[in-house]
Amino acid sequence: MLNRRILRVKAFQTLYAFQQCKHSNANLAQDFIKEAFLPDLNSMEVQDRGLLKKEASRCIEVFTKNLDKVQLSLDKSDNEKVKETAVKAISFYNKSNKKDQEFLRTNMLTAVENIPALYLFAISMLVGFGEHVRKEKVKKRKFEDQPIVQQDSAYNLGSNKVLGIIEQNHSFKKECLRFEVDIEELELEIKEWYRELVKPHEDYQKYMAIENPSIEDDKEILLTILKKIIFKKEAILSFFQDKDLNWTENKSIVRSLSSKVLKTITGTEEESDEILPDLALNWEEDKEFFQEIYNLTVASEKEYSELIATTTKNWDVERIALTDRVILIMALSEMVNFSSIPTKVSINEYIDISKTYSTPKSKQFVNGLLDTLSKELTESGKIRKSGRGLIDNK
Repeated sequence: MLNRRILRVKAFQTLYAFQQCKHSNANLAQDFIKEAFLPDLNSMEVQDRGLLKKEASRCIEVFTKNLDKVQLSLDKSDNEKVKETAVKAISFYNKSNKKDQEFLRTNMLTAVENIPALYLFAISMLVGFGEHVRKEKVKKRKFEDQPIVQQDSAYNLGSNKVLGIIEQNHSFKKECLRFEVDIEELELEIKEWYRELVKPHEDYQKYMAIENPSIEDDKEILLTILKKIIFKKEAILSFFQDKDLNWTENKSIVRSLSSKVLKTITGTEEESDEILPDLALNWEEDKEFFQEIYNLTVASEKEYSELIATTTKNWDVERIALTDRVILIMALSEMVNFSSIPTKVSINEYIDISKTYSTPKSKQFVNGLLDTLSKELTESGKIRKSGRGLIDNK
């Protein structure tokens, strides 16, 4: 399936989405409180609107202060309605969070398991374009002895050496079967996309004019079609969006995997060689890591948020960018709970995530804070490494 770097990114994206869900649930709970203290229009009694508004504000305050507490903390002046409404709002908030947490975890796993099919479809589209060009060349020959009007170079894609290697490769065929990737279902679309998007493209026109293109020429045009057409043109993107509800988040990963297939081909590959990215040696083990890093980060949020707040001293933890907070809590969860992963590996992985997904200054902030916290947690005995986890920890 997918390597752990990609799994960390997907877990981070899901955890970030969970934080947004929690924020929305808190707002909904506060709306519930406000509605509970609206004047009763059906009541014959005089309604003290000022008092109701004051009680609603107090109830929201109680709700906010008691979200993470086992026992409700109240003032003596708080009446029964404030207490009951706050309890109901907290219950609604917690139940909504639990529901969202479960849904996002399930969706996260499904989304990851769909990624191989998506990048195989992208590569198969290139194969489909090449096959279409070969058919077009045959159609131009009405009779065997009649010459083709266009130059042979116009059909370069049909004899593209990189595509030839991919088409004949056993591992590619096997994985397409495994993930039910069949380009035949896109036969009409392939023709249309080639005619309207690929063939008119300036870079492709230049490729069509090259006599006897080298394997580098062949590789370059395929990378161009991937970057500038398959992963850019709306007509093709809509296909992926229909296939994957998480396409917005997965697009960059799928594009990277597709490009990697092309870039690693040298032209000397045999049919039995492995040309696809080494996505995972042990999916069951990586799947367990994937789910655990998500669950542990959710469970450790309060503990590590307090630790981060203490370490950053007077800096309010709520003012730290949400992306940075998620990254930091994930990293701490990994360092403490996965003894076989070296601390430096974890730190470097989450620094890389911060470069892509957080603010321009996040790299230095995340690096410095994780370095400090890892030393403190190691000295206190909370971080304990064994086996492979001892590598590079000196």
